[in-house]
Amino acid sequence: MSAKLNTQQKILDAAEQLFAGSGFADTSLRQITSEAEVNLAAVNYHFGSKKELIQSVLQRYLSVLMPRLDQEFSRLLAQTKAHDLTTVLTVFVKPLLELNTVKPQGTRIFLQLLGRGYTDVQGHLRWFFNHHHGRVLDKFVLLVQQACPQLPASEIFWRLHFSLGTIVFTMASNQALQEIAAADFNENVEIEGVIQRLIPYLAAGIASPLNPN
Repeated sequence: MSAKLNTQQKILDAAEQLFAGSGFADTSLRQITSEAEVNLAAVNYHFGSKKELIQSVLQRYLSVLMPRLDQEFSRLLAQTKAHDLTTVLTVFVKPLLELNTVKPQGTRIFLQLLGRGYTDVQGHLRWFFNHHHGRVLDKFVLLVQQACPQLPASEIFWRLHFSLGTIVFTMASNQALQEIAAADFNENVEIEGVIQRLIPYLAAGIASPLNPN
């Protein structure tokens, strides 16, 4: 590995660890450079700004995840029938688990980072996702609309927003949930089991009937 790539890798690894543990807002560039054992000039040279560093940390996972989701969403849309929400949401399982090939515990780390972006109100990430991955996200929303034709677009927006909040909370407390399941119910639940339990709950919530009032 070249010295340039090695430095980039060190910065990305240090930033990822600190961002996942402390959040984007509460992690300073000084903490990252100290952890990576580089100077601030190296961060500015390789990434330009903290915002771009945050985006680069996420992109390591998104570059694996989004093409797989794009492929699966396209496959479902090519079929003539509308798919139920459980089928649509289940599409996420294998691509998410494949993030463990990026690095050990990659699925958990990515979902923690996604949650940090949600709770830290990183507005630039909305632009980043729309600019780089908007086409894939549009396919997902279209599949949800086909599965729930009775819901107006605004209601789907709110329900997907609430679903993301549920995912964030679940992933933030994932370790505690696994320990409780083991201690109270003698269940050994890995991250895949948590995701599989979450899908029917989300599907039922998104597809629930509109309040007549």
